[in-house]
Amino acid sequence: MIMKQNKKNILTRDSILSGDVLELVKAENQSMPLLTEQERNDSLLSMFKNRTINQDVWLFGYGSLIWNPAIHFERKSIMTIYGFHRKFCLKTYLGRGSKEVPGLVLGLDHGGSCRGIAFKIPAKIAPKELEIIWRREMVGGSYIPKWLTGKIGETQVKALGFIVDRKQDRYIKKLSNRETAAIISRANGFLGPCADYLIETSRHLENAGIPDEKLKVLVKLINHID
Repeated sequence: MIMKQNKKNILTRDSILSGDVLELVKAENQSMPLLTEQERNDSLLSMFKNRTINQDVWLFGYGSLIWNPAIHFERKSIMTIYGFHRKFCLKTYLGRGSKEVPGLVLGLDHGGSCRGIAFKIPAKIAPKELEIIWRREMVGGSYIPKWLTGKIGETQVKALGFIVDRKQDRYIKKLSNRETAAIISRANGFLGPCADYLIETSRHLENAGIPDEKLKVLVKLINHID
């Protein structure tokens, strides 16, 4: 059975496929360099042998994909990936922030490990669902798609994921928890408050039985910022 996501919000499969989200991005920041459709397609196909998507694919979610995947999938499972950790390390002027008051979003940065949710996408629908993911995640080249090594239970699995591009000028290597919380607490964009992004991610990880203690600390901090 294919599970379908129908959560009502701006970032939906329909708004992504129609180009509405891309138009919002363009309207908010006309100077932002964007990948062309051809560049996105080439990026996606480069992840597969012979540039053909004809296999079941696991997709690793570590942030908003956990609670708003906007794709169809067969099942989902808790997954631990190795070599990267979840971190608020990417400044954003869109979606969860603005030019005047930038926000922060999560990325997978080098080192450590990360627990999240993996979505199994059957081969028959993988081309369309991955197109949606690429339209969502690969708008301006902030992330690098990568096959991640991880485990679901005791089974080793390869899953597609998106690591932060450290060469981006919006990449932030180091912030204290208080600095991070202060930025998140102030920022807002067309997808809503940056604080909601943090809170929803932390809450869904907690509900899944894989709480992120660092995110929980940030949630407590933003609740005490005037």
